[in-house]
Amino acid sequence: MSAIIKTFPVTGMHCAACALNIEQALKKQKGVIKAGVNFANNTALLEYDTDNANLENIKKEVKAAGYDLLIADDENTPEKIQERNRMNYMALRLKTTWAIVFSIPLVVISMLAMNMPYANYIMWALATPVVAIFGRQFFIGAWMQARRFTANMDTLVAVSTGIAYLFSVFNVLNPEFWTDREMEPHVYFEASAGVIAFILLGKLLEERARANTSVAIQKLIGLQPDWVTRVKENQEEEYISIKEVKVNDLIVVKPGEKIAVDGMVVDGSSWVDESMLTGEPMPAEKKQGDKVTGGTINNNGSFTFRAEKVGSNTLLAHIIRKVQEAQGSKAPVQKLVDKIAGIFVPVVIGCAILSFVLWLILGGEDGFYHGLMAFVTVLVIACPCALGLATPTAIIAGVGKGAENGILIKDAESLETAHKITAVVLDKTGTLTEGKPLVIDVAWKEGADAAMLSSVLFSLEQKSQHPLAAAITTFFSELGTPPVNIRSFESITGSGITGLYAGNLYFAGNNKLLTAMNIKVSEKLAIQTQTWLSEARTVVWLTDHANALAAIAIADKIKREAGMAVGILQHMGISVFMLTGDSVQTATLIAKEAGIPDFKAECTPNDKSEYIKELQGLGWKVAMAGDGINDSQALAQADISIAMGRGTDVAIEVAKMTLISSDLTLIPRAIDLSRRTVHVIRQNLFWAFIYNIIGIPLAAGILYPVNGFLLNPMLAGAAMALSSVSVVSNSLRLKWSKLAVSEM
Repeated sequence: MSAIIKTFPVTGMHCAACALNIEQALKKQKGVIKAGVNFANNTALLEYDTDNANLENIKKEVKAAGYDLLIADDENTPEKIQERNRMNYMALRLKTTWAIVFSIPLVVISMLAMNMPYANYIMWALATPVVAIFGRQFFIGAWMQARRFTANMDTLVAVSTGIAYLFSVFNVLNPEFWTDREMEPHVYFEASAGVIAFILLGKLLEERARANTSVAIQKLIGLQPDWVTRVKENQEEEYISIKEVKVNDLIVVKPGEKIAVDGMVVDGSSWVDESMLTGEPMPAEKKQGDKVTGGTINNNGSFTFRAEKVGSNTLLAHIIRKVQEAQGSKAPVQKLVDKIAGIFVPVVIGCAILSFVLWLILGGEDGFYHGLMAFVTVLVIACPCALGLATPTAIIAGVGKGAENGILIKDAESLETAHKITAVVLDKTGTLTEGKPLVIDVAWKEGADAAMLSSVLFSLEQKSQHPLAAAITTFFSELGTPPVNIRSFESITGSGITGLYAGNLYFAGNNKLLTAMNIKVSEKLAIQTQTWLSEARTVVWLTDHANALAAIAIADKIKREAGMAVGILQHMGISVFMLTGDSVQTATLIAKEAGIPDFKAECTPNDKSEYIKELQGLGWKVAMAGDGINDSQALAQADISIAMGRGTDVAIEVAKMTLISSDLTLIPRAIDLSRRTVHVIRQNLFWAFIYNIIGIPLAAGILYPVNGFLLNPMLAGAAMALSSVSVVSNSLRLKWSKLAVSEM
């Protein structure tokens, strides 16, 4: 079986019940393993078996339900989707405008000029275009649902406004039916047209607000340029579409241009703004041999790079895909909401019928009219839209906010679960530390020629293949140390290296070298190196044939923001632990520098996993942050796994969250984002439920016996629209919120 996960745009949805209907239809299709339909961003997230699933058949089934699933690659590109959404929005705006234009005089006549000649016929003429033309989508949708014995928001709107309209037409054409019974033939054209106008207006405002929740995706898509400059084989430059770029193409990047795809610099240098991908405010220097990432912005220099990853394989494309999947996924709380939405419409129709019957029985002479209006009003006010939008809009905004801050969230469940975290376990190497050896300090023998010896050591280490040699050469290179010509270079296995300069033999190596050659060490160097060793530093010696000339301290430096990140987590009430395969001495030093009271050293990958299991057994909700293959087992065990940026593909694949940069302060930001998102979801669900709990009884006329209050159907339509807009607007607050680090 070959299963893949893919997101497809869906058109034609009007409410949460629509999403549920499509989801149920998808799950019944052959080859579909999992299906989730997101009403908030109009997408379907499908996991399907490519050997058994037929996308064309799946599309036909969705179309039969009254919707459409866009499966062709040429129709679901970001540009096509954006253009389609824009056209749909323009059409909705046009319908809404005309519905309001016709409804305003209709309402004025019904309130102030009911006795004018032919008033009923004028209102009939004004209401008909609104119901039959501008509101026809509701009736078409309701009919499509009725054919499949399902219901959605279209059902509520179509039944309520359709009955009000048809009842009014009957009364215009047959007034004697009521006058013969000494009753007034009321008409409710203003209710049928006004409700449709208000609902369309609400939909228009809702669409505008929902578009803002997905602004993160639009920003990410906008990072990639449409055109690039490619170097041809004859060294001439040509201007081509980004779609034509192939692996190994040479691309020229000029000042101010966006880098198109991932690759490696082969000529030139510059500083590149990577903030949109990594969150790092300072530009990064790029020179020959350095990697560049598509979507980042070149500052002032020019360079040529060789394309290594293009199209859907670039980091930016991967991020966009993961953000879209996360925004389309469902949080655990959404499963409960879906169940409620599934029975919501039938329950509401039942409540409306019950209201009508009770008014007929208990309402006296006007019972029929009041009952009819109660029936219409209950159907209008009770819409599952607010309920259906409560969770997904918050998830979309939260995932988008995370992407903007360099936090890539795998799915909605991870975003929701992270707020429960009570303990964060950090790997040491590459997570708390830089993950590479760096020169910390250099000590020279009294009277030594430091400038000359620096050149000798630099040149010796340039010829070495030892991992520590890179740290030493980088250090002296950054100081601008000039190289010298080393002759007779030789590697001494297990001890160091040697070479001849200006007639003198020099050695660079470890303590074994000192012992083997009986090298003398001055008191100053001896004291200094003992201090370094007590601090878990690695010492490299530079000597001649008899004396130690210099000592170099090398260590994996702790990240500058490590202490701050740990402090913020602790301030948030989260305990921090450290795990490492390194020695107890090194672990003690790093833990002390970072402010971590609890740690475990000399851990195997299995030890790390078992440690997390122990914490979970004690009731902790554990997040694990790591960057290496040896962390993947522990990451899989944790409740929330966090892969540090620039880590291994294995760690990133296992992790529920990926930090695009290696900035540790993104960990508390991610947890704070989860807390804020869950808080917004709870607020949304509270208001969606309260709205219906209060609104339906009011619409049914529960206050009429007390103070004679009856809710007008048009006001009910406005309230229904406002409920959806308020939920989406509340979710949008996440876009402008400042996360943990910003506030401390």
